[in-house]
Amino acid sequence: MAEVLLKDIAYARSGDKGDVSNIGVLAQDEKAWEIIRRELTPEAIKAHFRGLVTGKVNVYEMPNLRALNIVMEGALGGGATNTLRYDQTGKALSTAILRMKVRTDG
Repeated sequence: MAEVLLKDIAYARSGDKGDVSNIGVLAQDEKAWEIIRRELTPEAIKAHFRGLVTGKVNVYEMPNLRALNIVMEGALGGGATNTLRYDQTGKALSTAILRMKVRTDG
């Protein structure tokens, strides 16, 4: 089973509102698009962020951009004014998801 870090095949940006964070993951090419569509399931993402994301994870495909919009509820420890986390606004979550291992061989 061949694996790579997501950072090797995709780019990511993140944002937040309250206790919800979203991450945009953009594939570098068509092959990478097929991999991220298959590998970045709500279950896999929640497992990657175990202990950090306590709510629901939704993944929305944007095929015209070869991108996913990942929306994670309960991802910021209650939100910027309620959390003791170092990164209370979730800006580092895009970097964190890029460290996720994905299978390249289907």
